[in-house]
Amino acid sequence: MDTCQRPVQISMTRFTILLVAFAALAVPLAVAAEEAPAQKPANSAEASLDMEVANKGWILFSAKGNQGDYDLFICRPNGTQRRNLTNTPEFSEFGGRFSADGKQMMYRRVKKGVAINHDKWGATGTLVIARADGSNPVVQGQDGELPWASWDPDAKRLACLEDQIRIREAESKRVLKELPRAGIYQQLIWSPDGKRLCGTANTRGRQWNIISIDLETGKATLLTRALNCTPDWFQHDPSRVIYSNRTPGVGIGYGYTMLMQAAADGKSRTLIYGELQRHIYYGCTSPDDKYVIFSRPEGDGGIDGPMAIVRMADTPIVVPAAYKDLLELYPDAKSGPVLRLPHTGFEPHWTYSEIGKE
Repeated sequence: MDTCQRPVQISMTRFTILLVAFAALAVPLAVAAEEAPAQKPANSAEASLDMEVANKGWILFSAKGNQGDYDLFICRPNGTQRRNLTNTPEFSEFGGRFSADGKQMMYRRVKKGVAINHDKWGATGTLVIARADGSNPVVQGQDGELPWASWDPDAKRLACLEDQIRIREAESKRVLKELPRAGIYQQLIWSPDGKRLCGTANTRGRQWNIISIDLETGKATLLTRALNCTPDWFQHDPSRVIYSNRTPGVGIGYGYTMLMQAAADGKSRTLIYGELQRHIYYGCTSPDDKYVIFSRPEGDGGIDGPMAIVRMADTPIVVPAAYKDLLELYPDAKSGPVLRLPHTGFEPHWTYSEIGKE
């Protein structure tokens, strides 16, 4: 008889011990699967970037959890120490954003199974405000209320995109000021100096453009051309906006979405990052504007996608060299380094605060 087929007899005592030992190992193994280490960088330049950002705070993002719903996660900027902050199988959470001091976060949630649209998510479900570690979540208003809510720098006021732009007191929700929407229909974000708002607008006969609004005067400034969305302010510099742009014809037929920056006065704009056969969305700078994180899905219309980080000092970046039509527009663009994270994410946001520490 082949020894591989020889029956093995184990006493019940030994069998019980083995079961207990295996059960003891099960929890660490599950944690290891959740906290999987980041993939090794492809080259020394990416390895250097990995080490450079490894301990620079935390990235907050939404992604599909183990039970099929979307949860809010955080990880280190190099992709390590990933952990689930919400873990609510009955709800999906998305659109997470830290307060400027890193002590709170704001997000929206819907019942599991409700579709999340990457264009309309800010007007979907209920608004929730919690501590930055996900504890003490407090629902703000009813389903659909406080659409596209955005904090001021002190987290004491909310700008909401209703039939008008309404500035509300964060705690009481009392209306403090009203402004015309100026064509903005989604993605309303408050500037880090508290003086302006930006958003995606249909204005002056153009669709899908980024504008800024002066909160004191109500004056609207057109920042972009062509097809643009998902704007955000540079976290440290209130004179710049980061956004996604798709210029038809740049990148085979329909074109690929690239990441851009524009001056808040509307006088200049330039490339940050473009990648052939990828759509670059949800750009967000680090709190000091030295780095930018974004998602890079293959399809144009999904929610989360693989995330990556680049240094602003290295931009503009175009990858690969085969992306000739974009390189013709930006001949001085570099090819990297690009730190690709091992996680997919939707609307990432970055804080340098230590989560869970007062």
